Amino acid sequence: MILDLFRLDGKTALVTGATRGIGLGIATALAEAGAHVIMSSRQPKPEVVQALKDRGFRIDYLQADVSRPAEVRKLVEDAAAIDGRLDILVNNAGVAQHGTTHDFTEAHYRKIMDINLDSVFYACQAALGPMRRQKGGVILNIGSISGYISNIPQPQAAYNASKAGVHMLTKSIASDYAADNIRVNAIAPGYIDTDMTAGGFANPDWAPTWRSMTPMPKVGTPEDIGAAALYLCSDASGYVTGEVLVIDGGYLTR
Repeated sequence: MILDLFRLDGKTALVTGATRGIGLGIATALAEAGAHVIMSSRQPKPEVVQALKDRGFRIDYLQADVSRPAEVRKLVEDAAAIDGRLDILVNNAGVAQHGTTHDFTEAHYRKIMDINLDSVFYACQAALGPMRRQKGGVILNIGSISGYISNIPQPQAAYNASKAGVHMLTKSIASDYAADNIRVNAIAPGYIDTDMTAGGFANPDWAPTWRSMTPMPKVGTPEDIGAAALYLCSDASGYVTGEVLVIDGGYLTR
């Protein structure tokens, strides 16, 4: 049955940035499909974790600051130790920082790269050990349409560069480890209704442009990303690797 390919029963998944927005949408989708989901974030939100447990899902939580390489490695190691395996890694944690390039501070630049790109590299690197030993696994990285285009009207060169890096990192690792039965893909969301985009949608100068450049007359939701993540993390996408799936309501068509 085709629908059976979307099931994740017996699988262990680690999702970073999992307690809100896109991360929560992904964690929920994977849990609904039967996975044991290990949620992680920098700031604990026990009420969010408990809400999923109350629905009967198998959920664990590990706190980590992914801007610190040592914590990233320990997070993956601890997650893999819970069930003795790690089948799915979702690198979702990220930050956005707007600002003109000529006066963008080194601290802001370093924060974006530490979290959006470097942590993805370190988490993938750490996950390759257990995945190679168990002869298979899935890595899903969250990029952005900003890895393809320069968004307007907000200036955000550093953010765009970090997401472009995620896309190429995804393709490179997918190529390097396909023979180990490890699939690596990414999702490039457009403008999704989350805490991160709330300020932009409330901005009278930005929101009209964002909406006018999106052909579909609605804003994306975390559930939209969760559904796509389930496909890419399950056997339904068993012959898909090195892809960046754009989910943007048609934004890139313009």
